[in-house]
Amino acid sequence: MAALVERLAWGLVPAVPVPFRGATIDEQAQRDYARWMAAQPVAGVAVWAHTGRGPQLSAEQRALVLETWREAMPDRIVVAGARDITMAIEARRGRADALLAFPDRTDAVGYHARLSRELPVIAFWLYEAAGGVAYDDATLHAILELPKVIGIKIATLDSVMTYQRLAALLRSHPDKLLITGEDRFLGYSVMLGARAALVGMGAALPDLQAHLLRSYAERDWDAFHHASAQCDRLGEAVFVPPLEGYVRRMLWAAAADGALPAEACDDPWGPPLPAEERVLVERAVRDARSARA
Repeated sequence: MAALVERLAWGLVPAVPVPFRGATIDEQAQRDYARWMAAQPVAGVAVWAHTGRGPQLSAEQRALVLETWREAMPDRIVVAGARDITMAIEARRGRADALLAFPDRTDAVGYHARLSRELPVIAFWLYEAAGGVAYDDATLHAILELPKVIGIKIATLDSVMTYQRLAALLRSHPDKLLITGEDRFLGYSVMLGARAALVGMGAALPDLQAHLLRSYAERDWDAFHHASAQCDRLGEAVFVPPLEGYVRRMLWAAAADGALPAEACDDPWGPPLPAEERVLVERAVRDARSARA
């Protein structure tokens, strides 16, 4: 457990989308994307998360996705999203290292305890509009006291006040990892105490986001503020209404970054988006790359 936390500390874990052409996974694009990401300075990847449409994928599709990433990144951390014990067992059998527990509305503490019998667990505070649950403080403390819960990912989207409150709560659990999921204020969330990032935005420009984390850890403030500004611009182009469109937008961003074919950017479960949005996303990636150079 401690070794896993140490490997995650100050690392970026992109929540990776799945490249589709229509309703079919582009398996070659999936393999090429995994190889591309393996060459980036990331601590690992998260599959089957919201960005990766884990609950919507069939068991066979999930197995294909996990196998592809496990083979491409044998020495990195692979986190698998889990909304029930079935997905947790699939993840363990597929050699994932940890679970990202989708929020539970009924018996949150018991649910996390059950999942943790399969693999170490990252709890997940997700804003309610995305299907999350606003766990109260007592529930969060009980979840974080479970020995195989290694930390919590917080994704409020736009509630700085909520993030501040939850970051303060984590100070009562110094052995647990605060993992930011805040694509719209990534830099500030790190300033408030996050020591790792598990974000959908990491599906593109991962080196920029890894640089943000590393520069903060090294107290290189000029580099940190520059990287934070570039990440904010990408977030402003991607995480906008309709919010479910962010998965397709991140596929566009990954294609603009050279990680995917331009045609392998479909999201069967997302809303239709106008072509003008793709232009804005591609411009944000180009601008960030130019600034990085």
